[in-house]
Amino acid sequence: MLDHGRPRTARGLERFASRSTVGLLALLIGSFGFLLLLVLVRTSWAPLYRADQRVADTLNAWVAGKDLLLAVLTGLTDFGGHTILLRVLVLATAYLLIRRQVRLAAYVVVTTLGALILDPTLKLLVGRLRPLVDMPVAFAPGMSFPSGHALGSFVSYGVLVLVFLPAVPRRWRTPLVSVAVLLVAVVGFTRIALGVHHVSDVLAGWLLGAAWLAITAGAFRHWHGDRRPATHDIGAGLAPEARDELRPAPAEGPVLVRPWRVAAELAVAWVMVLGLVYGAGLLVTDVLSGSALVAADEAAVRWFVEQRRPTLDPLATMGSRIGNTHSILAATLAAVVLIVAWRRRLRPIVFLAAVMLGEVTLFLVTSSAVNRPRPVVPALGPEIPPTASFPSGHVAAPLCLYGALAVLMWQWSGGWLRWVAFTAAVVLPIYVGLARLYWGVHHPLDLAGSLLLAAGWVTACWYAVRPEHRPERCHRPR
Repeated sequence: MLDHGRPRTARGLERFASRSTVGLLALLIGSFGFLLLLVLVRTSWAPLYRADQRVADTLNAWVAGKDLLLAVLTGLTDFGGHTILLRVLVLATAYLLIRRQVRLAAYVVVTTLGALILDPTLKLLVGRLRPLVDMPVAFAPGMSFPSGHALGSFVSYGVLVLVFLPAVPRRWRTPLVSVAVLLVAVVGFTRIALGVHHVSDVLAGWLLGAAWLAITAGAFRHWHGDRRPATHDIGAGLAPEARDELRPAPAEGPVLVRPWRVAAELAVAWVMVLGLVYGAGLLVTDVLSGSALVAADEAAVRWFVEQRRPTLDPLATMGSRIGNTHSILAATLAAVVLIVAWRRRLRPIVFLAAVMLGEVTLFLVTSSAVNRPRPVVPALGPEIPPTASFPSGHVAAPLCLYGALAVLMWQWSGGWLRWVAFTAAVVLPIYVGLARLYWGVHHPLDLAGSLLLAAGWVTACWYAVRPEHRPERCHRPR
């Protein structure tokens, strides 16, 4: 062979380029496009700078003063932030490791770390300042070129698509890729609209991301042995031979044999639990109003407020955060990914989803209907929560989530994992409840209402969904 003297890596990248048209185009367009923008920015090419400034001024005038629009843009831009991306990629890596896809997990880690290294390094080397606008609406530290949100979102969501595409049915692959592209585009637009990046910064982030994905995909194929047929294209995913291992539940039959029956049972149970908790709320706010029990309930809050100390404030803040919406959503997502990877079944996920969706709706309806005022004490936080006091949503959420997980682990594991889950289901809600009392935003009877809600609803979901029931399996040919 004529290429025996050439480096193996070079030959591997050539084979990747010849077998994947998409990969070749991404490598060429991404690398040359990024280098062109880099040269134009470094040489301060006037037409580019004028165009960037015109767009920045136009979007700044459109966004400034519109609080709702600004809130939407700020929320959407977080989908390209390091916090969300790292959480998603850590969960993806954990999923792959549990499924024993070590090479794919290494690909996710290496590709993501590479993007995290490239972003600050290039920003320091280029040294471009952030846009200057008349009415700033957002702030971002560091330099401007390239956009870290654009680069990070392109690489992160691109990695997820490349790795998990084989597990997606063919009819859903195009919509999946379209959603990923749309999400990356939205993140890039928000960075420009918020006035923290120029258009050329975002374009540079996308182009660099495309080139980096192409390079790492080529390196992965070479490391993987490049044993696939020459007709294989990147459109089938990075490792199509791992399709069955990547699928959430490859051997599971129907998730719910009679879904409408389960839905009806859950609806009836929801109404019953609502009546139970609502009745308890009316008992506290109406029937027992002015009683010794309610007086003691209010006195307990005042006692907790009197115990406030600078050393205890951070502990109370941490406890309150464990039960807030963001923490519960993150914990639920992590639980879903790990359960699917470990158990290879979707029925427990239906149980968990029913528990958490019911908890949110029961809390909102009951809180609005009972409408118990917050304690008349100075709250620790800067703002009083917008919802009423009974029941406590911060306590009901961890009670339902960790209680449901404890029930599942009690069935699945007979060792230390069972007791860890049980301890978390007891300790975390107590910690959150004490923190909310310390904050002065709930009464002890509000926490009792949360316990009543969680116990009734988790039990009802268990009996309706029966997450450990196994219908007849439908084995798929490998």
